[in-house]
Amino acid sequence: MKNLKPLDAWTHLQQEPDTLFIDVRMEIEYMYVGRPPGVVNVPWYEYPDLTPDPVAFAEAVTREARDKHQSVLLICRSGQRTRDAGAALEAAGFDNVAHVLNGFEGELDDQFRRSTLSGWRFAGLPWEQM
Repeated sequence: MKNLKPLDAWTHLQQEPDTLFIDVRMEIEYMYVGRPPGVVNVPWYEYPDLTPDPVAFAEAVTREARDKHQSVLLICRSGQRTRDAGAALEAAGFDNVAHVLNGFEGELDDQFRRSTLSGWRFAGLPWEQM
């Protein structure tokens, strides 16, 4: 799996508009925290169990994808869930998977806040919110 910094991920999406951009956060995060425009929500896990099902996740992405050679870009809150989700996709036969380092909100700062050090929003990239 490729690791892309947020600005590199944005460039990738502009250069390869056929990329399947997947947000693996829970639906509530996707809807209310904000998200990049054009991203498709396929949660890695969901409330209330919060337990990943790698096979079900890969099957859901397979339904969204043209084929398993399509470029797939993953994003989550901080870049952690996408590592496991990307590994599940590669195990299912996807061969062009990347993820956004530090995710949408980035790592925690000294005051335990996000979006102050890194991430999609910190980089000033386009995003929307309900």
